[in-house]
Amino acid sequence: MHDLFQRIRSSCHLVAEQARYVRIQESRIAAYASSLPLQQALYPEHDARYHYLGHGEDTAAFFLTLDTINFMSGYNPHLKKRPGLSGYFTIAAALSDHYQTRGPLSASELTGLDSGRCASIFGQDPGNPVAMELMELYAQALGELGRYLLSSFGGSFGALVDSAEASAERLVTLLIRMPFFNDVSQYGPLSVPLFKRAQLTAADLELAFDRRGLGRFTDSDQLTIFADNLVPHVLHVDGVLEYDPDLAARIEREELIPSGSPQEIEIRACGLHAVELLVAELRRQGQTVTARGLDYLLWNRGQEPHYKARPRHRTRSVYY
Repeated sequence: MHDLFQRIRSSCHLVAEQARYVRIQESRIAAYASSLPLQQALYPEHDARYHYLGHGEDTAAFFLTLDTINFMSGYNPHLKKRPGLSGYFTIAAALSDHYQTRGPLSASELTGLDSGRCASIFGQDPGNPVAMELMELYAQALGELGRYLLSSFGGSFGALVDSAEASAERLVTLLIRMPFFNDVSQYGPLSVPLFKRAQLTAADLELAFDRRGLGRFTDSDQLTIFADNLVPHVLHVDGVLEYDPDLAARIEREELIPSGSPQEIEIRACGLHAVELLVAELRRQGQTVTARGLDYLLWNRGQEPHYKARPRHRTRSVYY
């Protein structure tokens, strides 16, 4: 049962054991686990200012669409952001505004989007070549989603979610049939699946529907963290992850870390495995926690000025 989630955890453990550029300071796990403010919300709520909530299947469509394009790590510094908002919340708010004023994007409409239309929807400057590179990837990803919905689910977002039969693992297996969701890297002979956005889609739907209806997943506690560049950054700043000096210097200089490189894979995989060690330690201490809950806690910690003041790794990838 839950072979997919176990495969993610096992492969990341193997990466951590072999890693050359990233090390988990296991001697710090117990103290760090004890220091975490578990009284903070480990099960947050979506913010109606940025998310399209309370609209039944259209809300499911919103989150499926949003998570299809929730990749901007290496592009984020070049995005035109709304005042006071991060790249993620800028994109989420723009999509929500479109839903509010023009209605949801249908599967058919998704197949017809191009980079210019995406730039218009998401408020990006057509004269910015890096932002437009991202908008072209958005158009490709959304086109794939639209074609998948039309070919397999009668164009219905709700039918896709219903086909998961209340299983987060099943939803992930459905989503990774689309190439931009199939988040797997090759680390030497080892295949390393992380499936960040596919897992996040299940978690987002669960939050949006309060674990009912289209947000009911009986196995959501099996989700891993949503491996990106922020949780590893927090763990690095807090001394749980140690980076090779050359890698740390490259990140400080804000150099792009290539997608699929050993360094990039190790950052994400070791971040995931470190959280698994924290979960195991907290459970040993008698706490009821999940990897997903710690992801929320650490991701929110990463919004604090102390963490934002230091560069995190940036990778131009369609996976996060």
